[in-house]
Amino acid sequence: MKKYFVILFTLLLSLGLFAQPSKGMKTITNHAFKHGEWLKFRMSYSNFLNAGYSTIQVSELKTNGRDAFHIAGIGKSTGLVSLFFTVKNDYQTYMYKETLQPYKFIRKINEGGYTKDLEILFDYETKQATVKDFKHNKIDRYPIGTNIQDMMSALYFLRNQDMSSLKVNDQIDLKMFIDDEVVSFKLHFLGKEVIRTKFGKIRALKFRPLVQTGRVFKEQESLTIWVSDDDNKIPLQIKASLAVGSLRADLDEFKGLAHPFNIIF
Repeated sequence: MKKYFVILFTLLLSLGLFAQPSKGMKTITNHAFKHGEWLKFRMSYSNFLNAGYSTIQVSELKTNGRDAFHIAGIGKSTGLVSLFFTVKNDYQTYMYKETLQPYKFIRKINEGGYTKDLEILFDYETKQATVKDFKHNKIDRYPIGTNIQDMMSALYFLRNQDMSSLKVNDQIDLKMFIDDEVVSFKLHFLGKEVIRTKFGKIRALKFRPLVQTGRVFKEQESLTIWVSDDDNKIPLQIKASLAVGSLRADLDEFKGLAHPFNIIF
């Protein structure tokens, strides 16, 4: 059971499973989120056992005279789960406003005693990612493409993409740098749905990422993700089907959205 809780925490703090790469660095007008946005997600097993919470917050800053966003995601286990398996995850991305591409990514995790403490610097001129591993006191460099996303920035890049032309079974490919390599994901668009949330009924876009079998999940298509079908495009729900029961994450609280949250009454 432990590994399933870990993967759900990771999913909530790496929702970049969605990002769609472009062909070259370009200016992107951000309209989907703003400074002060804060999202909180509740994680549960079989929809009744509370497993923990994750929060993601957006703030602004300046780096080298350029406007940037700082996005911080924190996840931790609570209740009965924390008694036998403690999870504390800290993910942070720093991205320039004009391109919505990361220039720095921080990953500090403690998952039942398994730890990582990484800082990744992205250089798009040399097409290199410099990985500082503070746990093992080493620095390595890896090749990357012109456009790349990290585990946090990809969600915010996606939220500013036009999804109006997506058709059922369309596939989105992603290139994302994780720890020491560029990883490819495939994401299928399953269509539109109206889902029930604690806030009411909400129109959503439904996606299913293809995951590697044999490591965590039994079936290749065991994950389903719903994103609000509005100008915010925030994650509403994630479900992971297991051999016994299921894990899910639900939007639990929010504030500072850039646009009205469209609830169907």
